[in-house]
Amino acid sequence: MLHKFMRKHDTTDIVMWLIGLGIFAAVIYGSYVTLFVTQKYEPSVWLDFTIFGLAQGSVYALIALGYTLVYGILFMINFAHGEVFTGGVFTAYFLAIAMADSGFIERHWILALLILMAVAMTVSVLVAVILERIAYRPLRGAPRLVPLITAIGASFFLQYTYRGIYGSGVKTYPDFPALDGKLNLFGREWPILTTQALVIVVSAIMMVFLYWYVQKTKAGKAMRAVAEDKEAAALMGIDVDRVIVNTFALGGAMAGVAGILYALLFKQVNAFMGFIPGIKAFTAAVLGGIGNVPGAMLGGLFLGIVESLGPSLILDGLGIPAPYQLKDAIAFTLLVLVLIFRPTGILGERLSEKKA
Repeated sequence: MLHKFMRKHDTTDIVMWLIGLGIFAAVIYGSYVTLFVTQKYEPSVWLDFTIFGLAQGSVYALIALGYTLVYGILFMINFAHGEVFTGGVFTAYFLAIAMADSGFIERHWILALLILMAVAMTVSVLVAVILERIAYRPLRGAPRLVPLITAIGASFFLQYTYRGIYGSGVKTYPDFPALDGKLNLFGREWPILTTQALVIVVSAIMMVFLYWYVQKTKAGKAMRAVAEDKEAAALMGIDVDRVIVNTFALGGAMAGVAGILYALLFKQVNAFMGFIPGIKAFTAAVLGGIGNVPGAMLGGLFLGIVESLGPSLILDGLGIPAPYQLKDAIAFTLLVLVLIFRPTGILGERLSEKKA
């Protein structure tokens, strides 16, 4: 029986499973110590961690949709998508400052927020479409490594372009006074910040809209047809180039909204701000199943919650000092584990040889 098992699984598989079991044991032990031995945090604190995780996970999910849409069509990872996210929110920052100085945000905060989202979406869509036209379209028939390297180069180019145009300093996004404090609704105060509630609701609306767009509209059906087989779609009269541009534009629009929501949560922007959220959104897309729209949504929410709860729940119980400084390590460890044990993601499926 052992011989049969060894023939089916090589040494690498066994080592990987042992590593996975070790990490799983560490998670269980750390969680047990935190929850039942030290009991360091009150239930209200865990609720705050969970709500914040949902809010930041919603932002990751919106960014991840751009990765998964492009991969679904072109089977490439657009590593410049984080800079698409940066371009919209950083450009809208200057308009936000002008509106704050004039008092417009205080008087008409809903209209101000909608205007900022429209500006961020417009800029992010333009950056995404220009990227597709200049950097990716000429390389569409090239080996897959070539557009990947191009995407990394485009990412650095955009980062330093933003730095040259907008400056290298960290800029503070203006405050929305109407969003300060806890949420007051139906005559009572809820245990969630108004900003976090707004981020979760807006993200949910955008994700539902995107899912409806892809599944129910004519343009969405064309996207799914191109994702399945470009040549067959072209023979059926679908303009493949136009569908690809629409896909980049749609991902850019999601990134633009995500940028404004990110600014509401974290209050700061800079020329390099898109790199870490972009990598985490890529992690979320892989976690949910790259190329799978519901998977990207689920992966973003799951990653946000794990990143928020993980340091206090697991690392604190293991006796690691300053555990919250390792929250990024948790996200990237999760990425490595998914790539090793479940490379298709939570909702992903194995690709055919042609797609892979």
